[in-house]
Amino acid sequence: MKRALKVFMGVAVFLALAWGLDLLFPLPPTPQYSPIVLAADGSVLHAYLNPTQKWRMKTELREITPVLRKAIMEKEDRWFRWHLGVNPVALVQAAGRNAFGTGRTTGASTITMQVARLLEPKERTFGNKLLEMLRATQLELHYSKDEILQLYLNLVPYGGNVEGVKSAALLYFQQTPDYLSLAQTVTLAIIPNRPRGLVLGRNNAAVLRERNRWLKRFGEAGLFPKQDVDDALLEPLDVQRHAAPTLAPHLSRRLVRQFPGQAIIRSGLERSKQAKAEDLTRNYVRRLYELGITQAAVLVVNNRTRQVEAYVGSADFRDFANQGQNDGVVAVRSPGSTLKPFLYALAMDRGLVTPKQLLPDVPTNFQGYRPENFDKHCNGEVTLERALAYSLNIPAVRVLNQLGVPTFTDKLRQAGFQNVTRNRTRLGLSSILGGCGASLEELTNLYVTLAEGGEYAGLRLVSANKSNPAKPLVSEGSAFLTTEILAQLTRPDLPINAASSMRLPKIAWKTGTSYGRRDAWSIGYNKQYTIGVWVGNFSGQGSPALTGSEVATPLLFDLFNAVAYNSPNDWFAPPAALDFRLVCAESGLVPGENCPNQIIDYFLPNVSSGQRCQHVREVLVSADGSSTYCRACAPAAGYRRELYPNLLPEVAAYKEAQGIPYRRLPPHNPQCQLVRGGLERAPSITSPTPNTEYVLNRREKQQLLLSCTTDNEVRQVFWYVNDRFLQAATPTERVFIKPPPGPLKISCADDHGRNTDVLVTVTELE
Repeated sequence: MKRALKVFMGVAVFLALAWGLDLLFPLPPTPQYSPIVLAADGSVLHAYLNPTQKWRMKTELREITPVLRKAIMEKEDRWFRWHLGVNPVALVQAAGRNAFGTGRTTGASTITMQVARLLEPKERTFGNKLLEMLRATQLELHYSKDEILQLYLNLVPYGGNVEGVKSAALLYFQQTPDYLSLAQTVTLAIIPNRPRGLVLGRNNAAVLRERNRWLKRFGEAGLFPKQDVDDALLEPLDVQRHAAPTLAPHLSRRLVRQFPGQAIIRSGLERSKQAKAEDLTRNYVRRLYELGITQAAVLVVNNRTRQVEAYVGSADFRDFANQGQNDGVVAVRSPGSTLKPFLYALAMDRGLVTPKQLLPDVPTNFQGYRPENFDKHCNGEVTLERALAYSLNIPAVRVLNQLGVPTFTDKLRQAGFQNVTRNRTRLGLSSILGGCGASLEELTNLYVTLAEGGEYAGLRLVSANKSNPAKPLVSEGSAFLTTEILAQLTRPDLPINAASSMRLPKIAWKTGTSYGRRDAWSIGYNKQYTIGVWVGNFSGQGSPALTGSEVATPLLFDLFNAVAYNSPNDWFAPPAALDFRLVCAESGLVPGENCPNQIIDYFLPNVSSGQRCQHVREVLVSADGSSTYCRACAPAAGYRRELYPNLLPEVAAYKEAQGIPYRRLPPHNPQCQLVRGGLERAPSITSPTPNTEYVLNRREKQQLLLSCTTDNEVRQVFWYVNDRFLQAATPTERVFIKPPPGPLKISCADDHGRNTDVLVTVTELE
């Protein structure tokens, strides 16, 4: 009993001593690996030197094939699976050979002892050998055999700054270890013992002889089938060192910064798509150099998974002259008109508009903001679908004014627009025309949201089992209606000769051009993919040729034809939430009593407005047609009822100014003594802008413009300045005055007695 107790106490003391020594002398830290970024298929997209400027890529356990494992263990340590870090039999044999000078001098190092030496390189002395054996035992207690073998294969030298079997496999054979042939595997197994003498690419003949010698030995030992060994002996060895993989440099750099210290980062990029996107972008931009355009960025997203499958940050990462290392996918630029589809989808969800509804497209002053269409031309009235297909600015600003800027920017905040979130309190109506900042990544995901029925989720840059949670931003119905409009081919932003091309992809897309032609955008999608394209200069310099339609869209079409060429030929189906109804062709509203011309339009039941059409109104006209009557002054007889256009004042003013014929109301009965009140049809002063300070230069004799819009039955208006009569004018006439400095009250009254006032301040410069 006492003896057993002594044995137990001895074991306990030994274990305590070993535990204490393990704490006092912890294992050296794991090696610093070269960060590598993998594609979705596990192949290496991009590799970086480690902090010590070595190529030391981490070999994963799955990459250590049975062939590699057998070759290494047979050559280096055939008893690896059975010893505890030190092989005593091998030590005795080595001591005998070294003492008596018989056989090859050897140190009897096991694989575990070699790992200990590679982790802590020291001069080869007897004392260091003992420390090496202690470390090997310590390693065996901390790691499994597979993990020790993995460490060994990650640290073995291959000459120069190449360490580890994975680095050698990629740099010399351009494959990962699990894709090597038997001959290639044996080649990498024999080099670590002689990394200076057996240098691939320089001493291929010597390497070949050594490889074949070991292949024969492995064959004689029955390690591999004879036929496999015979085939391997016939395999030539004509290798040289290649550059490390450098696909997707922008995303790789981004991910390495996002996951510091991580040896292997698994992206979701598809290798073939990435290579095609990079080649297409580089070659396309080269053709634009003579136009003063030097850069482009591309993002390809799988709609269903939200996985980014191609990521091109610039046309050429190594183009230092044109700032090629900038990442155009995340750069914040003016989005131009690319936000308009989302605006109209939101407006349809609020019941403000439907596709066939007519919107005024006339010069309009929105509280001091006067937008213009891209071509400086107005159309009077256009349907929503035409306003979007033709990317008209004025109708878009009008709809945003109805929807409300805070509502719009809050939805963009929910969609991950960071710059909009930071500046949303300062954004105004100009944000729909590019007056806010956005990145290609944010915009592309917004179109993925439309492709996915209005459901928003974050993009996935790395491979993950779980998908990001989705949340609705717009309804499935409004997303479908927007998609149908964006898929139309009758539009001005279709590139020249594209309609006749047999390779025109079936997509919905939208272009955008920022102010000053500094940024050209084209973003498109089908059911499977969404592709975003930005073209421009990182310097911000504009170019006369830089438009979304002529510069960005051709690249978008090329990308769809190359990257998504095998997409199923199906298209979006209308959701059950949509329905059809008859609307008046003159307004797009529910037909009223006087709407004989009707067409079919989509609408959202219980959401879309049920407002009745009033594009014409009944008017009491004198028998000779020279005047009209109101209800108060109509005679008992001698008049007739007629229908006249019921135009908005600004539309009537536009037609009048442009000389566009329309049926105007005759003047009101001059004998009518009733002053027709009601501010809802009073003149609207479009200049000057209310509550604005105007700074005029006295030397240049600058003047102030007075203009207004009125009801279409108004024939004359009367201008007043500080309650003093100025002059009478026609409703569309532009009146100029030289106002006195200080507060100014401008009044406009029409020939029906309705009046509007605005207050401004005038300051004069000497």
